[in-house]
Amino acid sequence: MSRTLSIAAASLAIACLAPAGFVASPALAAAPADNGKAAGAFVDNLADRAYAVLRDKTNDKATVRATFRTLLKQNFAIEEIGNKLIRRHSRNVSKAQYQAYMAAFPDYVVDTYTDNLFEFANSDLRIVRTLPRGTNGNVDVYTRVVRNDGAQPIDAIWSVRQDPGGKYLITNLTVAGVNLSLTQEADFNAYIAKNGFDALVKFMREKKAA
Repeated sequence: MSRTLSIAAASLAIACLAPAGFVASPALAAAPADNGKAAGAFVDNLADRAYAVLRDKTNDKATVRATFRTLLKQNFAIEEIGNKLIRRHSRNVSKAQYQAYMAAFPDYVVDTYTDNLFEFANSDLRIVRTLPRGTNGNVDVYTRVVRNDGAQPIDAIWSVRQDPGGKYLITNLTVAGVNLSLTQEADFNAYIAKNGFDALVKFMREKKAA
């Protein structure tokens, strides 16, 4: 399984980490009146919370994992993410297989990539601009992660929408021009084609146990 750019890796790495496909409710059909500024503030606040965890020297890896797991579940469209990544296989997956996959997915995301996050502790995420996308209430939040060690900045676009209750959720990321939902979906498709769906779930569980 590729450990390069993926939804999980990049979303967590640049400040936690989710694909599109959301059908907006009628109440959210119009572009936001604030031109997406509230969505930008949501991403900025989430980044601040994540960096605070990374920069706290009293936090061990277990604490960081637990905190990021909570952030992921609260602020990312987890069910949409999981559904999008296996959409080619949905007709061939049983209810039990699907439930096992969705149970393993959040922990797989966090536990696979947390060990690589600490190098980003001395970075800053800056909101560049926000841009409503279409007329279904989605907003693209353009950001730049500036590394204090002088490394090349990382540009990312966070796709954000509101759920019917008004809560903001992240649905996708594009990092350095790479659509991360498509990248992770391709990884999953390749693994399933070679090993089968049950093997993917087993692989995800074993990553947590490793």
